[in-house]
Amino acid sequence: MTAEQALPDRDHEIQPGQLHTVFDRPLTPPYAPKESIIYLGLGCFWGAERRFWQQPGVTLTAVGYGGGHTRNATYEDVCSGNTGHVELVLVAYDPSLTSLAALLKTFWEAHDPTQGMRQGNDLGTQYRSAIYTTTDQQLHQALASRDAYQAILSSGGFGNITTEIEPHRNFYFAEDYHQQYLDKNPAGYCGLKGTGLSCLL
Repeated sequence: MTAEQALPDRDHEIQPGQLHTVFDRPLTPPYAPKESIIYLGLGCFWGAERRFWQQPGVTLTAVGYGGGHTRNATYEDVCSGNTGHVELVLVAYDPSLTSLAALLKTFWEAHDPTQGMRQGNDLGTQYRSAIYTTTDQQLHQALASRDAYQAILSSGGFGNITTEIEPHRNFYFAEDYHQQYLDKNPAGYCGLKGTGLSCLL
């Protein structure tokens, strides 16, 4: 999809109005100098966010939309398939407490990165697999991890990884009711399902 084909930009920017229900801190910048940020898409962002706030060394998560064209998109905009955006989890982490390799291992194992524009029963461009990096080191490490996991997937009979791995371009916060959804609604929907194959990083 090109920018010309996408829905028009919206003037109003969604600003989360609540503290993180797990970390008890604002979702918006500024973030601490010690924190690194990466943006991960692995299907419906409800279950994906929970998976990452549970990881040691992660200091903040938030859900939103990115990787596409429409500025300040809403959930309804993204679900139309006409923004180019992915449902993303912003993951902030302290490199002294965890490693990017550990987070990438969680990312690869938590979903099936070979499914293209879907994840399980969730169909649409917003459910595609994506890694959007904020440093050159993250980019190189993400690409290397993809190649390593591809070898494992291929040996297990899976197809090619379709994950987009690119430098971060944009991120728009999702509405408050999406933030930490499964902490507020523990019995809510979670469509995450991996391939069952371990990622050895």
